[in-house]
Amino acid sequence: MAGHSKWANIRHRKERQDNKKGKIWSKCSKAIMAAARAGGPDPDTNLGLRYAIDEAKYANMPKDTIKRAIEKGAGAGAGEDWSEVVYEGYAPGGTAIIVDALTDNKNRTVSEVRNIFNKGGGNLGNSGSVAFLFETKGRILVPADKITEDELMEKALEAGADDQVEVRGDDARKLMNLIEALEDNDDVQKVHTNASIPDEELSNLG
Repeated sequence: MAGHSKWANIRHRKERQDNKKGKIWSKCSKAIMAAARAGGPDPDTNLGLRYAIDEAKYANMPKDTIKRAIEKGAGAGAGEDWSEVVYEGYAPGGTAIIVDALTDNKNRTVSEVRNIFNKGGGNLGNSGSVAFLFETKGRILVPADKITEDELMEKALEAGADDQVEVRGDDARKLMNLIEALEDNDDVQKVHTNASIPDEELSNLG
């Protein structure tokens, strides 16, 4: 999604507490199991599973844990049956947000996501309300120690990456809090935004 890569850079700058790792791994496991259940255990023939495994590796999930998630998802019979859902909404600063979720209870998840938007100064929109602002594109994972953020952004823009809505001050703080609250929800897999928060604003938000 256009907009997501910049937010990923912002997010990874902030220090995360150790207990966040368990939540991230739990989400990765859920994505792997859902993908394996839907398309089989072979990532060579199941693109969704390959992406889910890549995300898990990026989150430093142990290989054994990834393997167990694949086996559990591909196993016949009982287990959670997850559905992929996408929510669209408006956030502070005139920005847009798309939320990808995996849920076994759509009513619960939409209620929780709507509540997070409301508390965060935004509001949940209808399907299609902000999707036109985003475009699904290829994904490239770059080791953080191989290139600086400025160099990466320069190369991305030269290659045709989209510019974004710049958010400052109180709107920047509200936006970051809203995205963090969404990411903390157990059913939410990814949060995409068309927002950009300048470096000096990030320093002020500290």
